[in-house]
Amino acid sequence: MVKRILVAVVCIPLLFVVFFALPPIAIPIMISLLSMIAVHEVLWSTGFVKNSKISGLSIVLSGVVPFWVYIGQGPRSALLGIFIYFFLIFVVAISSHYTVTMEKMGGSFFFSMLIPYFLSTFIRLDQLELGKFYILVPLLVAFTSDAFALFAGMAFGKHKLAPELSPKKTVEGSVGGFVGAIVCSLIYGAVMQYGFDLRVNYLLFALYGALGSVVSQIGDLSFSYIKRQYGIKDFGNIFPGHGGVLDRFDSVIFCAPFVEILIHFLPALGA
Repeated sequence: MVKRILVAVVCIPLLFVVFFALPPIAIPIMISLLSMIAVHEVLWSTGFVKNSKISGLSIVLSGVVPFWVYIGQGPRSALLGIFIYFFLIFVVAISSHYTVTMEKMGGSFFFSMLIPYFLSTFIRLDQLELGKFYILVPLLVAFTSDAFALFAGMAFGKHKLAPELSPKKTVEGSVGGFVGAIVCSLIYGAVMQYGFDLRVNYLLFALYGALGSVVSQIGDLSFSYIKRQYGIKDFGNIFPGHGGVLDRFDSVIFCAPFVEILIHFLPALGA
């Protein structure tokens, strides 16, 4: 628990610096670095891909996706990048004497696109008119859902939620995370209204917290599914007390794009 708190003390201010103090290019740089580490973790910790050329190409691809989003020329740059990726990956496969299978190629591409594109939510939100006020919402929902689920589970947990995937998660913890995310989203809305004089729809903020928490918890369980399938405890150890990038951001990877969709169709803030 102490290690978890120390990581939060260091990382949360760092996120604020990247989001609000540095030039906009800092956000895709951060997302690119996180994505490359995450793709490396999922391919190597599971043993899914042991070919360094395949994993290397996939890591590079995951690193450039956030910049495609940032420059806003996705179709053209993505076409070029994905063509080069598949051309080179098949060159590697042809010379591998059938040791590189379609399953390995498909799985590598899946993770190298899904992780960075979903995390690029923060780049897209930053480019909205009220982006600086929305950019923290996906992190707020995912992290408070995780935190309150942990505390509620420790205090009241009795009924296992998904013992075959995550033995420590409980129904009580899940409910605590759900309620905690709603409450914290409403508090954030109040800060936006009284601290920044914005129009706030509290019902929609409650919706962000409620649905975002559900999706966040499913994201957590989804990556737990991968870990159990390959018999590993953590994807990495870059964050003491948490594990790797994927262990810390698994819920965010699912929650962020979902909250982004809600913000686009049901904006809770107005100038």
